[in-house]
Amino acid sequence: MNHALESTMYDVAQLFLLPTLALIALLFLYAFWALGEFLTLAWQRRRGGGRPLLAADRAAGGLSDDALDLHAHRMLETQRIASRVTPMLGLVATMIPMGPALKSLSDGNLAQVSQNLTVAFSAVILALIAASITFWVVNVRRRWLAEELVEIAAARGKAAA
Repeated sequence: MNHALESTMYDVAQLFLLPTLALIALLFLYAFWALGEFLTLAWQRRRGGGRPLLAADRAAGGLSDDALDLHAHRMLETQRIASRVTPMLGLVATMIPMGPALKSLSDGNLAQVSQNLTVAFSAVILALIAASITFWVVNVRRRWLAEELVEIAAARGKAAA
């Protein structure tokens, strides 16, 4: 009975390798897209623009503090999720090929061990690079959005006075 359960779990785990690798590849590409968007926003900020919360507040004729906070969270949500999910997927993509690698090692098939370990370590490297990029982008953008919230509050304070 235990052998059947273990064998089933092994087989099910192997089914997740390709989807996990595909997600890591997509998140790796997304990280560079987010970095490009970030660099564009940084360039706009240097020129006096690139302030999406201020623009949203002006376009709506003045949003509540809660609405501005919600808008800021929405702007960062995808990048924040990517920065947290990608390392987990990297770990999954590392662990799945380890089973076949260990099995190949016990069979004396070193070429198969090497192939499985190559997949495992390549996946985790790409995942960590993607996570690092999106983590950095999210943290800097979070500070920028906080600065905008302070600017909006200061402008409202001056208008009220």
